Amino acid sequence: MDKSNKIIVGISIGDINGIGLEVILKTFEDKRMLEFCTPILFGSSKVISFHKKALQLNINVHGIPSADKVVHGKINLVNTWKEDVKVTMGEVTKDGGKYAMKSLAATVSALKNKEVDFLLTAPINKENIQSKDFNFPGHTEYLEANFSGKSLMILMTDELRIGLITGHIPIAKVTETITPELIEEKVNTMYHSLQQDFNISKPKIAVLGLNPHCGDKGVMGKEDEEIIKPTINKIKETGKLVFGPYAADGFFGSKTYQQFDGVLATYHDQGLAPFKALSFGNGVNFTAGLDIVRTSPDHGTGYDIAGKNKANPDSFKEALFTGLKIYKNRKEYSELKANALKTK
Repeated sequence: MDKSNKIIVGISIGDINGIGLEVILKTFEDKRMLEFCTPILFGSSKVISFHKKALQLNINVHGIPSADKVVHGKINLVNTWKEDVKVTMGEVTKDGGKYAMKSLAATVSALKNKEVDFLLTAPINKENIQSKDFNFPGHTEYLEANFSGKSLMILMTDELRIGLITGHIPIAKVTETITPELIEEKVNTMYHSLQQDFNISKPKIAVLGLNPHCGDKGVMGKEDEEIIKPTINKIKETGKLVFGPYAADGFFGSKTYQQFDGVLATYHDQGLAPFKALSFGNGVNFTAGLDIVRTSPDHGTGYDIAGKNKANPDSFKEALFTGLKIYKNRKEYSELKANALKTK
């Protein structure tokens, strides 16, 4: 493979006191990974050296002055800050959030400048990262503010893709947030993503109900009958294969999800609780709907095991391979679409 054609992945290192750097370094400890892509980490050589020593990892990281000076065949590092930073493994600190944000901002800047091809994010702490530069519930909302499109958070494995109609909002606000317009937007985003990012020409999507038993015809809430069901029927008229609403307990209990290419949950834990019960440690978080590709592992900062050499890199590896596959699929989709327009 021509090294100049290798996909360059920009990696933000996440909270410096968590397991982000551990799963990153363990992933690229296998030199064969460099045959698939060229990684650029945005962080600090001193912080990385601290983690390497604590974890007894023997892995070479190659410093470069900027992302446009990338060296293929190596793990590249752009030193995003020069000052000394105290690393306190497993602790929630102000610096943990401050430097996670510096890494994320630098990686996003490189993505905007087309110096990297897609974004792979290590976990942040949503509390200590809050600042004037990051006033968002999470990565997804931050990226939506920085790139074009309407985001859709999708947690996925090879067998299951769950998107969220409402994401990081309080449960008390879910009912008032779910509108026909929002449901249509999220269905359309998932439908397009399944075509563009996963090569599924005629996707089949399931929508979960909001209330227990989908409201039992209004006995336990009217939203399913008055909002969700009519909206699904309206979308069906456009030719899209969209079905529901389905009661979430039976849907997952009977493995009905296996009959669909994508599933839309009405709120965060309705989708993520069963997903993580079925797939935790092997899943990937993918931000669909934007004009860039971003993936991440399905776990958090892992403070309880940080620095103990116990973190499993499997989810991070899956996030890397998923990002590579989606990036290639999207590029191929764009080329096919462009060629189709030329022939008209």
